[in-house]
Amino acid sequence: MSESQTIGPKAGAPRKGGHMSRRFLMLLVAMHAIGPTSLTIIVPSIPAMAVQFATDPGVVQLTISLYLVCLAVAQLILGSLSDRFGRRPVILAGLALTAVTSFAAMATTSAIALIAARSAQAFGASAGMVVGRAMIRDLYDRDRAAAMIGWVTMTTVVMPMLAPLLGGVLDTAFGWRATFAFLGVASLAVLIWAAYALPETRPARRTDGRRVRFGSEAGALVASRSFIGYALCGALGCGAFFAFLGGGSHVVVSIMERSSAEFGVWFAVTSFGYMLGNFVAARYSQRLGVDAMIKWGLIFEVIGTMITVAVAVLVPAVGPAPIFLPQVLIQIGNGMLLPNAIAGAVSVRPQAAGTAAGIAGFAQMAVGALAAQAITYIHVGAISAIPLAVTMLGWAVVAMAAYWALLSRR
Repeated sequence: MSESQTIGPKAGAPRKGGHMSRRFLMLLVAMHAIGPTSLTIIVPSIPAMAVQFATDPGVVQLTISLYLVCLAVAQLILGSLSDRFGRRPVILAGLALTAVTSFAAMATTSAIALIAARSAQAFGASAGMVVGRAMIRDLYDRDRAAAMIGWVTMTTVVMPMLAPLLGGVLDTAFGWRATFAFLGVASLAVLIWAAYALPETRPARRTDGRRVRFGSEAGALVASRSFIGYALCGALGCGAFFAFLGGGSHVVVSIMERSSAEFGVWFAVTSFGYMLGNFVAARYSQRLGVDAMIKWGLIFEVIGTMITVAVAVLVPAVGPAPIFLPQVLIQIGNGMLLPNAIAGAVSVRPQAAGTAAGIAGFAQMAVGALAAQAITYIHVGAISAIPLAVTMLGWAVVAMAAYWALLSRR
């Protein structure tokens, strides 16, 4: 049986004339945005939280790195659950958990309690990301799915990339607790919307009549050279961004002695590069193919990180602009790479798209947690952006090596 026969759209699926309906697209965007927004909105507040809780910034940094670890584990679990029980119930439960834990984080009185609340928050916030990708693959073939993921990510990225700006403003005006109040209200609003409007897209049965089982499907995916290649390229390709996420505030706020709000402004500038990369993926993935888009995305990342290293070495005291502007080029590459890597990963075994999305998401978040936490130790005693720049280049080079080793001969 052909792939299209196996995974074709269900009756009543949210498509109109071969295109995703606008309301369904907007809902996917809102659900997907919760996870990355929750991740980045508190970044400008890390120094303030460290001061309030009288602890080392490396401890408060666990609100980012452990969040990423839990986001990784949650995607692994929720993707499989959505294959077994359906996409809709998993997403609704995740949004409810996100709202509850956001308000709990707002009320914490210690760093340990905040870290615990953030870890639980990650389990809920991951639902819209991993299950939303599986829903797109339920409805479209591989190259079209890459294009649709590109459109969703491009529109989604506005809020997550602007979140540090919003977080910086909220922190400056009202304190860091206001950021968690915002997350709780936003999650609750999306939950109500999804409860009213979200359809079920998962095929009711596999074509051979058997249930999808996590163990067998995960084993088949991990044994696939193609799946490993797509998952690694997507994960390692994000390493430079997560290293910058973990170390950028230290460079701007601590070394350059700028405000957290200014860091948020500069961070928001990079969103335009990511949006442009997503736009290119949405427009050209069907024409050029998934593998070619991954290759060119990685080329952009390597060039951008090389420029960052050169600037950090040659003009170390010039200010934030020369450090941040190459991030635009890096984010163009990341925006081209990620939707195609995800679409490639979830297309290896379409009947287990949720499990594949979960494993790929797990790999991405695990690398992110490692990159974000490791950079805090690499930066100890640093008086310039050079350690951060070199680390970012290393991630980009390793990602390119994974592509040439696993996907270039496809």
